[in-house]
Amino acid sequence: MSKNGQSDALKIIPLGGLHEIGKNTCIFEYQDEMILLDAGIGFPTDGMHGVNVVLPDITYLLENRHKIKGMIVTHGHEDHIGGIAYHLKQFDIPVIYGPRLAMALLRDKLNEAGVTERTQLHSVSPRDKVRIGSAFEVEYIRNTHSIADSFTVAIRTPLGVVIHTGDFKIDPTPVDGEFFDLQRLAEYGEQGVLCLLSDSTNAEVPGHTPSERSVYPNLDRIFAQAQARLFVTTFASSVHRVNLILQLAQKHQRKVVVVGRSMLNVIDHARKLGYIKCPDNLFLPLKQLASLPDEKALILTTGSQGETLAAMTRIAKGEHRQIKIKLGDTVVFSANPIPGNTLAVVDNIDRLMMQGAHVVYGRHQGIHVSGHGAQEDHKMMLALTKPKFFVPVHGQYRMLVEHTKMAHRMGIPEDHTVVINNGDIVSVTADKIRIAGQVPSGINLVDGSGIIHDQVVKERQQLAEDGVVTIAAAVNAQVKLVAQPEVHVRGVGRPIERTLLQQIVTRTIERVLRERAAAFKATTSSGDVDWLGLKMELEDHLGRLVRRELRSRSLLVFLLQTPLERNGDRTPQTPPSSRRRRRSTASIAS
Repeated sequence: MSKNGQSDALKIIPLGGLHEIGKNTCIFEYQDEMILLDAGIGFPTDGMHGVNVVLPDITYLLENRHKIKGMIVTHGHEDHIGGIAYHLKQFDIPVIYGPRLAMALLRDKLNEAGVTERTQLHSVSPRDKVRIGSAFEVEYIRNTHSIADSFTVAIRTPLGVVIHTGDFKIDPTPVDGEFFDLQRLAEYGEQGVLCLLSDSTNAEVPGHTPSERSVYPNLDRIFAQAQARLFVTTFASSVHRVNLILQLAQKHQRKVVVVGRSMLNVIDHARKLGYIKCPDNLFLPLKQLASLPDEKALILTTGSQGETLAAMTRIAKGEHRQIKIKLGDTVVFSANPIPGNTLAVVDNIDRLMMQGAHVVYGRHQGIHVSGHGAQEDHKMMLALTKPKFFVPVHGQYRMLVEHTKMAHRMGIPEDHTVVINNGDIVSVTADKIRIAGQVPSGINLVDGSGIIHDQVVKERQQLAEDGVVTIAAAVNAQVKLVAQPEVHVRGVGRPIERTLLQQIVTRTIERVLRERAAAFKATTSSGDVDWLGLKMELEDHLGRLVRRELRSRSLLVFLLQTPLERNGDRTPQTPPSSRRRRRSTASIAS
């Protein structure tokens, strides 16, 4: 009981994964204890120029870092573990529990980021139970998904059991022979499940999701028909698919050349852990590809999503240093594009075809199946667990709504379900579920330099759409131009003669300088010049000029050199911070 006599509620707070695909991150909080379930990355949209990774806003975690007792990881996909290294740079996580493959992949990420000492990693096996803090006990229940070593979790709390499915489908013929532990789910259902949080990705798709093994005969046919070199690209983390491809390589007596760092890394860990079994001599290093007969070569690459720096993209663009497409090559895309990646994938397919490759792609080929359950899988999950309350997670809004309707048809009352947004605080007691508020739930963007401000991305978007105008001017102590300003225009659609633009800029600056010089003399006895205020006023006038003359909302970069800067004087009137601002870019978009 809480101090006011009311029963303490369990708080469930998703920071990502809702109304989107990716950056799955969820908080479970009870009194002064908090655990995290997964911490993934999202995929940048076309307008996020230069952004590599999208992360959830972790303001709430930073404010409550003292409550964090640990983390549970369901599986090793990037949208579930990719954000952990970034978060550990900002706060400690005492312990992280997860599957062996996920922990192996995560350990590499933490080593690379230099944050290994900020947590402890512990691997778990099916039906293992781990205690985290005093409020949470977690049991790992084997499920089936597109990556090996994937789990559903049962979280025992003081109020009851909460089951989070993780990503799942119910595969009756799993490639690795590791079956979904439906019996354990049913046992929890008989004992009583307070709340179910369930993967909604394919809630609009009728029927069952096909088994991963169903792609084998179609890939087998393509392998048999390929007369020259064979390229296959798929998700590096799709261990089951990679395993099937390697089995087919052995069957058709092809040597495998693996291209792409992530593909090499996943195969290495999966072989060490026994999830992929094949002889060492199946593989050849890339440098021996040229000496291998074309009909004996299989090149397994990353880049099924058209990623800019991935191997298949560089091959398609003719930019790979060691691999060039030859007439007669067969290229297989054993993956469907994630929403937002379709154009990049189609562009690569076109480029490959123009170079003479036969490209096999598309849903009709039967060479890819989803790792997420469809409607009948969802119904079975609901029937087995028999939850009192239900929360759909992991999916776009329409998927969450459809999944909720399905739960209603399965007998769960409408007031026992909630459709939520990222950041919503779901309050669960023994008798009630409700949305009890919200925490910050935006996004953090990461490029090669680290986390960047939203304004940086907006400026990049502005550069891409409207170009940039750079104006540099120098003034003397009498507040007059030392020389004509330098004006440079890049990426601006409306052509204008540079000399004419320079004259207009010069007249504008001279007019503002005359007005400001007079104002300084009239308002100060010493005639001191407010250089920072002068620069800001010049920026404002020049911004309006650019909009008017170029009919553009271009990014304006204005550099003003003052006598103080030329003389190296750093008086209190122009502190270092003001100097930095004076040299910074100034967007003229309203």
